[in-house]
Amino acid sequence: MRVDIVTIFPEAFAPLDLSILGRARERGLLEIVVWDLREFTTDRHRQVDDSPYGGGAGMVMKPEPFLAAVDAIRAAAPATSPRIILTSPQGERLTHALARRLAGEAHLVILCGHYEGIDERVGEGLAAEEISIGDYVLTGGELPAMVIVDAVARFIPGVVGDAQSVEADSFAEGLLDYPQYTRPAEFRGMKVPEVLLSGDHETIRRWRRAQRLHRTLVRRPDLLRVEGLSAEDRRLLQEFGLDIEP
Repeated sequence: MRVDIVTIFPEAFAPLDLSILGRARERGLLEIVVWDLREFTTDRHRQVDDSPYGGGAGMVMKPEPFLAAVDAIRAAAPATSPRIILTSPQGERLTHALARRLAGEAHLVILCGHYEGIDERVGEGLAAEEISIGDYVLTGGELPAMVIVDAVARFIPGVVGDAQSVEADSFAEGLLDYPQYTRPAEFRGMKVPEVLLSGDHETIRRWRRAQRLHRTLVRRPDLLRVEGLSAEDRRLLQEFGLDIEP
């Protein structure tokens, strides 16, 4: 997959050279190109924003640099038809399912907003898709862009060493993850649940499923309602002494 990112702060994307994403780039599984939006301005001050029509506080990012940047990206990768994304608090919320769908694209272009936002004609002219990472406002689109890249890259085959871990992650089935433990078996009086030390893989599987159900009911009831539990799920919760009602 190729990802192009357009931003006024290219240096903000240094973390994409690290850890799993850095190794994926080295192995050619993921290509990330960061473009400086100011390189596509035409005035000597390299201005990317202007005051809003109709008045109001703040500044609005101009359309010309963004469209020129996307033209350059398309020229650099003529064999692909990129999916254009705008980082925006007004966009569709990023979810596990959306990240999986985006991972099926060969080429993504992410445009990072700032100030009061981006001129509406950028989204219209590029048929762009707006994506939000949550119901809050940040100082710019760089952090959301990195979150999108990280979430999407996990679904690219080979990026994560153990593909099963991706399928078992929180939200993979609309459920939160089960509790995780490692050595030592006891630490400061806190013990690892006996079931995990039993070696009984089927019992462990059932315990983990029950924990995922219970944790989701308690912490994120918006994801799972009691009335949505199957008879088997109810039996699992009862088997391990977990309350059905959050």
